[in-house]
Amino acid sequence: MIRLAITEDNPFLAKSIQQKLEHFPNDFQLKMVARNGNEILEQLEGMRTIDVILMDIEMPEKNGIDATQIIKQKYPQIKVLMLTVFDDEENVFNAILAGANGYLLKDEPADKLYNAIHEVMSEGAPMSPLIASKALKLLRNPTAVKSKKEEHNLTKREVEVLQQLSTGLDYNQISENLFISPATVRKHIENIYSKLHAHNKMEAVQAGRDKGIL
Repeated sequence: MIRLAITEDNPFLAKSIQQKLEHFPNDFQLKMVARNGNEILEQLEGMRTIDVILMDIEMPEKNGIDATQIIKQKYPQIKVLMLTVFDDEENVFNAILAGANGYLLKDEPADKLYNAIHEVMSEGAPMSPLIASKALKLLRNPTAVKSKKEEHNLTKREVEVLQQLSTGLDYNQISENLFISPATVRKHIENIYSKLHAHNKMEAVQAGRDKGIL
C-alpha cells in the first residue's frame, strides 16, 4: 500500500483529492494532510513514513516549490507529485528544478491520478499532456522563462484571464472560454490582483494596460 500526503491550502480541493483517492482503498493510505509548505515539513519531522506527497504550488507561508526543494534535500526517498492549477512555463520550470518527480493538473480524473502515483513510485515522471508539452519547450529553450519574467510577472494563463476580464466577462464566462473551473479563475484573479497591486477589476485592467499587457 502506497502511503500518501496531501499538501493543499484549499479545504474543498483537499477534500476533492481525498475523494479521488477513496476510489482505490486497497492501493493508497492517506497518512497526513497539510495546508502549506511549512506544515508538511513539520509533519514530516514527526513521521517520515510517506511515499508520495501530492503538492500544491500557491500556498501561504511556504509555497509548494520551496517546500519541494527542502523535502528533496532532507528526504530524497519521498516522491513529490505537483498537483496544481498552474500550467505556466515558470511554475513547471521551477518545480522541475526543485526536484519534483511529476506534475499534474488538478482537473485530472481519478484514474489518471491513480496511474500517476503508481508511475512515480516506479521511478517514472508522470505529467499531464499539456505540462509535458511545455516541459519539452523548456528543454529546447530554457531561457524563455527568464525573458518572460523580465517583461512582467504575470503567467501566460493569468494574462489570458486578465484579457478576458478586461472585456467585462464574469467568472463563469471566463471559465467556459478557457476550459477551466470557476474556482481556478478565481485563484488566477487573486494572483493578478496581488501581482499588479490592484484591489478590484478596474484597477487590474488599468494596470495591465499601463504595463502593456493588454
